[in-house]
Amino acid sequence: MRKNLPQSVAKYAESPLFNEHTVPDKLTSNHDLKPGVWGRICVMSGTLDYNVSGDPPRAYSIKGGQHVIIEPGQLHFVTPTGKVEFKVEFYR
Repeated sequence: MRKNLPQSVAKYAESPLFNEHTVPDKLTSNHDLKPGVWGRICVMSGTLDYNVSGDPPRAYSIKGGQHVIIEPGQLHFVTPTGKVEFKVEFYR
């Protein structure tokens, strides 16, 4: 899993702050980003599971103060594990 975004991309959008009650259904089921779009899930507090579909599937636990990079076209979904606050930043 990548730790950093490519230097050639710039932030163009950001989601609102979500919690375990407001996370959209789309984020909790398999989806991907458009070609050329990168994402960064930033967990502000609590814990969020980040799941990457594939062979083999991979799962990561992201804690408050941590982030994870989403590559273009990478099938993924998130699962809140208790109280959590997070947002998604979008880059291209």
